[in-house]
Amino acid sequence: MFVSFFPQPKLFFSSAAIWSLAAILFWFFGGEQLGSLIGLPPAAADAPPIIGIAVLVSKPFLWFYIYFALCVGIFYAFWSWYSPHPWQRWSILMTAVILFFIYFNVQVSVAVNAWYGPFFDYVQGLMSGTGKSTNAEFYTGLADFSWLALVGMNVQVVNAFIVSHWIFRWRTAMNNYFIANWGRLRHIEGASQRIQEDTMRFSQIMEDLGSSFVQSIMTLIAFLPVMIQLQAHISELPIIGAIPQPLVVAALAWCLFGTISVMIAGLKLPGLQFRNQRVEAAYRKELVYGEDHEDRAQPATTAELFANVRHNYFRLYFHYIYFNVVRYTYLQADNIFSLLILGPSLVAHKITFGALNQISNAFGKVTGSLQFLLTSWSTIVELQSVHKRLRAFEATLLGEPLPDIDQRYLARQGAEDPA
Repeated sequence: MFVSFFPQPKLFFSSAAIWSLAAILFWFFGGEQLGSLIGLPPAAADAPPIIGIAVLVSKPFLWFYIYFALCVGIFYAFWSWYSPHPWQRWSILMTAVILFFIYFNVQVSVAVNAWYGPFFDYVQGLMSGTGKSTNAEFYTGLADFSWLALVGMNVQVVNAFIVSHWIFRWRTAMNNYFIANWGRLRHIEGASQRIQEDTMRFSQIMEDLGSSFVQSIMTLIAFLPVMIQLQAHISELPIIGAIPQPLVVAALAWCLFGTISVMIAGLKLPGLQFRNQRVEAAYRKELVYGEDHEDRAQPATTAELFANVRHNYFRLYFHYIYFNVVRYTYLQADNIFSLLILGPSLVAHKITFGALNQISNAFGKVTGSLQFLLTSWSTIVELQSVHKRLRAFEATLLGEPLPDIDQRYLARQGAEDPA
């Protein structure tokens, strides 16, 4: 699944993690200041925040874009030299483009959150009659949001298009790799299904799950500092009272509670899904044989096989009852949790309307990121089921030393245009 698309997967992913960590640490410990050498210094500590679309083309942001491109270029150049791979343009360069677009959209969300504060404080002044304004000023404030939303929407559309093509390239690489070894795999039960259907499902699930996971991580990194700044408005938490970092502690504790609850409730689901796929495969295979052989797919045989399908699905539905009770109860409670912890500060008149919107939005972004496992558990279960089947499929290839096979495969792929 990975060697077909990524060069030396274990080393590749390890080096990508180490290089990313090194780039991040260097950025925070001096790299951000290097922009001053080319006229792109970081924002001054006492500078007022930039509201609106202008923040995305400010000098600090422009220097980060250049820094990101340099880091990606160095990483790509190294792997192009160390272990050339026919799909490296997609597995490295296009992956970096996707990561950048996700990062950009997260920064759009941060910019929108910064817009919430002054605009809704302005609206509060208009509603209470303590502030004066004109129609032009009001619509100018709305225009700041509209530009951010328009840019964010278009970047998201472009990124979704690129991600779809990126995922299909990965499926193509898997398909070509398995077909290159078809002579050794064709005797495995369900070989055709695993090459055609399972690679398709694996790529589709990775498209949804992978993008969501990366966006959750980047959103968490971007909004945690925002929430730390905003919690200056929060004096204490209900029941607990005054504690350091109240919003961060509340978000972490709440999400940890929900994630552990859902994981415990869903422990049996991956195994049940895997067994379901096996009985489905057995039923489908008998029907396929019945297309060409009159003595196959007889009523008694198909009835027994379908009874197995029915039994497994009904068992799965039963276990999903308590799983969904836990999941949906938690998600409904999550809708009011931020207001629950903001209660004492609201009652004490310590939060304005703008700050309330900023805190609620930032808190929702952080908790939404931390709840990735909770909200994606059903998809993760399906991915685990597909992964189990493909791993079992690959075990035949792993029984023989892979280097020679990989070299033959890569040589064959290199003669084609993987784009």
